[in-house]
Order: sequence, then C-alpha cells, then structure tokens
Amino acid sequence: MNMKNSMHFRLASLTWLLLIFVGLRQPAFAQQSDPLPPAAPAPLNAGQLVQNLVRMNLERAQALRAYQGTRIYRLEYRGFPGTRSAEMVVDVKYESPGTKEFTILSATGSKLIIDKVFKKLLQSEKEALEADNQKRTALNGDNYVFTLIGYESTPTGSIYLLSVEPRTKDKFLYRGRIWVDAEDFAVVRMEVEPAKNPSFWTKNTEVEQAYVKVSGFWLPVQHHSLSTIRLGGRADFTIDYKDYQITGASSLSNVSSAANSR
Repeated sequence: MNMKNSMHFRLASLTWLLLIFVGLRQPAFAQQSDPLPPAAPAPLNAGQLVQNLVRMNLERAQALRAYQGTRIYRLEYRGFPGTRSAEMVVDVKYESPGTKEFTILSATGSKLIIDKVFKKLLQSEKEALEADNQKRTALNGDNYVFTLIGYESTPTGSIYLLSVEPRTKDKFLYRGRIWVDAEDFAVVRMEVEPAKNPSFWTKNTEVEQAYVKVSGFWLPVQHHSLSTIRLGGRADFTIDYKDYQITGASSLSNVSSAANSR
C-alpha cells in the first residue's frame, strides 16, 4: 500500500469514528476524573433518573423547533506518513423535525481532511436525524444499562453521575460516564469510548463532550476526541459550538418537582 492510499484508509477510519460520536449522538478528550463524592443521598435511583432523563429528552426534542449557531472544526493528525491539519468554520441552521442546513464560511489546511472528514461529518448529521438512526442510538434503557455511581450538590445545582454500558456490542453505541443535571434531567457532560472498535485502523478513541443551557435547551458547547491510529499516528479533533440562537420553540414544562418524585 502506498503512502497516499495509507493516509486515505486512516482518514476513512477516523471519519467513521467521528461520524459515530458527532453525527449520530452529538454527545466530546476524556479526562479521567474521580467519581462525584457521595456528599448527599441521591433523591432518585438509577431507574427513576433514567426515566426522567428519557422523558425530558423527548420533551425538549419536541419543543425545540429551530435554532442556529456557528461551529469551528479542527483536526490535527500526527504520524505516518506525515502531519496534516485543517480548520473549518460552519454556520448551522436547524428546523424541526429533521432539517439541518450547513454553510461553510471558511476552510483552511489539508484539503484531504476538509473533504474526507469535515464535509462527511456534515452529511452524516443530516442522515442522523432520520428516525431509525435516532432510535438505534438513543440514550435509553433499550440500548444501555445504567448504574448510579455518584451524586453531589454544588453551588450551581445538583448533579448525578452514571456509568453507561451498551446492551450490545454495536459500533454505533458507546460506554463510559455521563453527568446529568438533577433539575432539568439533561446530560451536561460525557466521557465515553466506542462500544466496539469500528475499524482495524483505529486502536482506541477517547471522547468528551460538554453541553450548555441555551433558553432552556441543552446543546453541545465543546467536543474533543483523541484517537490512536494503528501502525502509528494520533488524531486530535475538536468542535467549538458558538453563537447559539433559539429561533423557534414551544414551552417546556416545569420539571423541578420531578427531582423529588419516586
């Protein structure tokens, strides 16, 4: 295999991983932080918490009619056959139930990364809005086993920490930890890795994603993944999400009372 074909295969492998984590779940470089200390008894057990999480995720998805924002994609690959990097700035507009439009504002660096990774990620996000894809990757009891491993009251609110294990070794699922806001029942942070390595060319990938609350809705604010490529090479990929505007939404119910329900 010549050097050019080798690079194509590695980028294709990396793209596949990024499609899984960004396109299908939008779930983020995994820092191995300690579990939350059991500073207070958790008001809900894992089953009750997941029930509320699934319910509120569905309600938020139905209430969010439209939004827009800007993203900055960055990828740096170091290893055989050389170093490549690229950056792309994109405007995104979403309309319910399943439309995303992307406008590329600028693209610099490796044309191979721009065409074979970034642009494919944009196409993947459109495909991820299809009902079958969303059902297959949904964060719920059909796809995952949840274990409550921490709960903490903080100055900004209470947080649950859950471990998540996929029920099947599906390359579209993941395992790791999620942090859930105790009032909104929304995922605010994830540290995960693929449930199944989707390609020979990738040894492992660590993913971390953080979310921010915008007008009642929790949306991605930063994604960071670090992948080790077989036969040498590391890929460092980030997305920064900026300038969110909610341009269409219906009202969300008051869910704070649910935090103490059993």
